[in-house]
This record gives sequence, C-alpha cells and structure tokens, in this order.
Amino acid sequence: MDAGLIIFSLLTTFIAAALTVPAGFGLATMITPVVFLWLEPHEAVAVVAIVHGAHNAWKLKVLRESVNFEAVRRFGWALVLGALLGALLNTAVEPDPLLLMVGVALIVLPLLSVTQRWTNIRLPEAEDRLGGFGSGFFGGLTGHQGALRAMFLQKRLPDKSQYAATAAILALVVDVTRVPVYVALEGWQILEAGWLILGLVFSAILGVQLGKRWLKRWKSDRIRIGILIGIVLSGISYVYKAVNSLGWV
Repeated sequence: MDAGLIIFSLLTTFIAAALTVPAGFGLATMITPVVFLWLEPHEAVAVVAIVHGAHNAWKLKVLRESVNFEAVRRFGWALVLGALLGALLNTAVEPDPLLLMVGVALIVLPLLSVTQRWTNIRLPEAEDRLGGFGSGFFGGLTGHQGALRAMFLQKRLPDKSQYAATAAILALVVDVTRVPVYVALEGWQILEAGWLILGLVFSAILGVQLGKRWLKRWKSDRIRIGILIGIVLSGISYVYKAVNSLGWV
C-alpha cells in the first residue's frame, strides 16, 4: 500500500469536492482518474458513484434551503429512468469499450456546454426531461452526468446558491438510482475497496465545507471553465488509452 498514493487520492478528492460546490458538477470527472489508479473501470465507476452520492447528500444538507423544487420537478421521472438504464448497461459493457465511452463523454459533453455559452442558445424548458434522461443515462453508464445537466440547468437558475443546491439534489437522485444496481451486480468487488471508499467519502464531505465558503467568494464561471478544461484533457487521455488497449492503433 503506497502511502503517497493514499495521500494524493484523499487530497485530490478534498479539492475536487470543494471546487464542485460552486461549479455544480465535475466531482466524478476529477476523481475518476484517481480511482482508476486503484481499480478497473467497472469497479471504479461504482466506487466513484458511492463517493459522489455521499458528497451530494452532504452538499444538499448544507444548501437545502436554496433548492429550486420546480427545476427538480421538470427533470422528473426521466432522470431516474435514464440512470437506471445507464447503470444496467454499464455492467454489460467490457472495460476497454467502457473506458472509451467515458473518454468520449468527457470530451463531447463539456464542448456542448461551452458551445451553448458562446452561442447564448437557451434550451427550451420543454426539453428538460430530455436533458434529465441524458444526464441520468450518462451518469448511470459512465458516472459523468454533470456537464449535460448543466446545459439545461445553468440558464434556468442564475442564482449561484440555487444552482448549486438544485444540481446537488438532481445528482443525488441519479446516485441513489444507480448505486443499488452496481452493488447488486458487483457487490463483492466493491466491498473489497471499502477502506478506500470511506477515506474518499470523508475527504469529499470535508471538501463541501470548504466549497461552501468558495461559493460566496469565487466566480463560479471561472471554476467551471477550469473544470471543463480538465474534463476534456482527461477524456482525451482515456480515449487514447482505450484505443491502444483495443488495438485500433
């Protein structure tokens, strides 16, 4: 057991959890590469989901008074259905193709978010269920739900606290839907990483406390841009690794 790797994993999770309070997304994206150092893709997605769920539950506890329940209602059942289908498909996909899908999602979804920012196109509210399904599906399949959800949610909720709190409850709905599927189908492998899960969960909860302070002081747009750049770079590295493993180059 490498003490340096343990410290690096805990510290990365702490910082990522703090940054994603004002940004509203990005925790799974930032800590997935860290968990990949410990586990294979399927197990890594499941472990990240548990940490992600604990992080969002604590973030919701801290920001519960700011939740916009009308926005939650608009995403509705489509979010749950998408997460369930994505989680079931996750278990049927081989590790290398799954890694490739994760990489493609990490590249495409942030670019869609940036494109919307440049073009100032506002997605119609009638499409929120489509966004909910897509966000839930990618969350269940690869664990990366936030960038797509942000495209639909950011323009609806310009208030930083409302956005952060509502994003937390929507993400938690996806996590509560997908985690039981992962545990039911790969429970014993996840249990082997129990000590790692506990450490990452504790770091994520501490990060929320710091992130609440940053929510008031920092400009969330700058944080989102930094996270989006990191997401795309991670996606490129995943695609490169998956393509090499599959023997396509």
